[in-house]
Amino acid sequence: MTEREKMLAGEVYDACDPDLLENLNQTKVLCQQYNNLLPTDFAARNKMIREILGLADEDTFINQPFYCDYGKHIRVGKRFFANFGFTVLDEAYVTIGDDCFLGPGVHIYCACHSTDPSERKTRQEWAKPVSIGNDVWIGGNVTILPGVTIGDNCTIGAGSVVTHDIPANSIAVGNPAKVIKTIQ
Repeated sequence: MTEREKMLAGEVYDACDPDLLENLNQTKVLCQQYNNLLPTDFAARNKMIREILGLADEDTFINQPFYCDYGKHIRVGKRFFANFGFTVLDEAYVTIGDDCFLGPGVHIYCACHSTDPSERKTRQEWAKPVSIGNDVWIGGNVTILPGVTIGDNCTIGAGSVVTHDIPANSIAVGNPAKVIKTIQ
C-alpha cells in the first residue's frame, strides 16, 4: 500500500512521505488562492472551492479564510455553509450532509498522533474519519475530534469540543460535548 492508501484506510502511515507532502503543498496553494479571491466574486469562489473539495455543489458557500490539508477528502452536501476560519485536517474522509451550517472558527480534525513522545518523533500517524449528518448546525469555535459521527438534525453549541459520537436529534454543548436535550 502507498502511504496515502494507508492514511485513508486508518492505518499508521509516514506523514513525511514525499507524495503526501506534495499533495499538502498543492492544496495550500489552492487555499491561498481561494482566500485571496475577492469576497464578492461568488462565481470564482464557488468554482475554486469545488476544485479544492472532493464533493461540493453550486450552492456550497465557505467564507474566507478556509484551510484544509488535502481538500479532496472533504465531501459536503447540498446548500452547505461555513463561516470564517473553517479549518479541516482531512487526513481521513470528512463527510458533511445536506443543509449544514457551521459557525466561525469551526475546526475538524482527522489526524491522530501518539501520546508517546518517542513515537511522535517518527512522524508516524494515523487518521479517523468524521461524519456529520443532514440539517446540522455547529456553533462558532467548535472543535470536532477524529472518529466522531454527529447524527442528523443536531445542534452543537458554540465553543464545544466534540470528543465522541452525538446521536441524531440532539443538542450537545460543552467540553467534552454532552447531549443536554433531545428534539423530536
